Amino acid sequence: MDDITKCPVMHGGATETGMSNMEWWPKALNLDILHQHDTKTDPMGGDFNYRDEVQKLDFDALKKDLHALMTGSQAWWPSDWGHYGGLMIRLSWHAAGTYRIADGRGGAGTGNQRFAPINSWPDNANLDKARRLLWPVKKKYGNQLSWADLITYAGTIAYESMGLKTFGFGFGREDIWHPEKDTYWGSEKEWLAPTDNPNSRYSGERDLENPLAAVMMGLIYVNPEGVDGNPDPLKTAHDVRVTFERMAMNDEETVALTAGGHTVGKCHGNGDATLLGPEPEAADVEEQGLGWNNHTQRGIGRDTVTSGIEGAWTTDPTKFDMGYFDMLLDHEWASKKSPAGAWQWEPVDIKEQDMPVDVEDPSIRRKPIMTDADMAMKMDPEYRKIMDKFRADPEAFKDAFARAWFKLTHRDMGPKARYIGPDVPTEDLIWQDPVPAGKRDYDVKAVKEKIANSGLAIGEMIATAWDSARTFRGSDKRGGANGARLRLAPQKDWEGNEPKRLRKVLDVLEPIASETGTSVADVIVLAGNVGVEQAARAAGVEVNVPFSPGRGDATDEMTDAESFEFMEPLHDGYRNWLMKDYVVSAEELMLDRTQLMGLTAPEMTVLVGGMRMLGTNHGGSQHGTFTDREGQLTNDFFVNLTDMNNTWKPAGKGLYEVRDRATDKVRWTASRVDLVFGSNAILRAYAEVYAQDDNHQKFVNDFIKAWSKVMDADRFDLD
Repeated sequence: MDDITKCPVMHGGATETGMSNMEWWPKALNLDILHQHDTKTDPMGGDFNYRDEVQKLDFDALKKDLHALMTGSQAWWPSDWGHYGGLMIRLSWHAAGTYRIADGRGGAGTGNQRFAPINSWPDNANLDKARRLLWPVKKKYGNQLSWADLITYAGTIAYESMGLKTFGFGFGREDIWHPEKDTYWGSEKEWLAPTDNPNSRYSGERDLENPLAAVMMGLIYVNPEGVDGNPDPLKTAHDVRVTFERMAMNDEETVALTAGGHTVGKCHGNGDATLLGPEPEAADVEEQGLGWNNHTQRGIGRDTVTSGIEGAWTTDPTKFDMGYFDMLLDHEWASKKSPAGAWQWEPVDIKEQDMPVDVEDPSIRRKPIMTDADMAMKMDPEYRKIMDKFRADPEAFKDAFARAWFKLTHRDMGPKARYIGPDVPTEDLIWQDPVPAGKRDYDVKAVKEKIANSGLAIGEMIATAWDSARTFRGSDKRGGANGARLRLAPQKDWEGNEPKRLRKVLDVLEPIASETGTSVADVIVLAGNVGVEQAARAAGVEVNVPFSPGRGDATDEMTDAESFEFMEPLHDGYRNWLMKDYVVSAEELMLDRTQLMGLTAPEMTVLVGGMRMLGTNHGGSQHGTFTDREGQLTNDFFVNLTDMNNTWKPAGKGLYEVRDRATDKVRWTASRVDLVFGSNAILRAYAEVYAQDDNHQKFVNDFIKAWSKVMDADRFDLD
């Protein structure tokens, strides 16, 4: 018998022996990013609502159980000094620390740390053990407690159990059930590759690629041994500053987090790292999802190897105190190699009573250590000023750290309206993008009539509403139409928002809001809805676009303008606009924005086709307006895109001409974004649905449904 006959499974794309479509055709447009977290991966079913379930949680009992867990050491993975606090803080920190402000991706908000690649990053070594230690708690509270909330809460309770007065905590993070495998973590093909290699994420002097925050593949922040593993605190200070800025942290928050994070716990490198088994994703089935196991020698307790650096930072690593400042600033330090061969800093001279005790035997004293990032806090002039300030005012430090920790662990949750539980702080914080509650009980019909009689064109109204809402990012729940920040700096000046056109429209809509006692935010969205209704009516379809009043208007004082700068659109496929040419294709950029907005591939398709008909192209461009009925909500885009009486020819600079096949006369022009809906097999299948003679009504209905989804994406008050 041949091998195929012997084997009961036909080897295909589902096995490591098969080739995927993207491997066969690497230049094809990959739509997988829009298919993440399909309902088929969710075991909870469509009726499950975590936000309802978590409110039934016995919060007091959970807190007591976690406090007990911190000091209940398990023989299979014993705690250091009888306390799991350091391990649980690292678990929470490394879950939250993947957040980056450029695209809002990463963070602790989904429980993504359970899945590859993050569960197997070198920087997350042995955090699989922390999650297994938490399993009895998760098992007990079941559906009322997500892994995402538990992983984040464990670190907060760890700090509380070690003496810190925490700032608060909000529940409400809902688990995902499949890896976010399409998140871009870097182009490197190996873990911890030096940053001077050809595939590095750096260019120029040391310019880190956007949107990345970590310095290399497999790290959360910076290399603790130094730049490319070479001790140099001032160079490391540069990396620390860039990384934390990209996490939306300023210098003071960076110092507070570093000092507070290293006030407790230790690093582990007392052994031979080459004896560790593979990471979880590469481990054999008998490891049951655990990685980095040492089956050759004892690999737990004092003999644990994780980062390779070995030692604690402070004299008493289970208490939140000022010991980090005393240890770092009162001693001279020299670079040494750990038992595992990693670079670390050790004190030149230290009294025995100032050294921490061994994690297993309190009669033994061990030398403390510092990482290169710690030395940066001492040697960088700006960081040192903050260190000295905090040391002189311990209460200011504790408050700064508690706030920074809260920000770190909640940054990707979005507005405070999404927080659940008894420990939610009452204080509004500017990084939460606060928006005052809007008025709900007003005459919506009367407002719409004023808008309809205002003289604004359909395209102007729809484009303005779109620009207001398109900033929403499902990754960190920032942006959106609520707050009407479109009229504030920096958004009012963004090129993608066409400032001149925007000012013209706002000059009409703002008086209507004032006259009717409603918010500008509501009026902007209502204007877009009016435009859609008018366009549908012109195409022979009577519709009423759904609307939920209640948006509020943010002020400049409520707006962290500096952090909003990162959200400026550089492209918008829906309005057929690119600020400039990029290495990434226009259609790939559109997929990225679509995924951030929480839209599906069919929703993207119907919105692009509809927007092209409504005169919403940036700058009045006619690219993709495959119709002689602009301003009417017709399916002409799809009809003419799929019409084989046309040919399509390149016209340079990413543009194309749509020519009549018989006469060779140019009928329209198009961008790559337009034509991808005819060239990509999946998108063409959707386009053909909307091009059918019997689907004009379906097209209008689907457009309105997708439009309303975008307009209401940030309405967490409606949940």
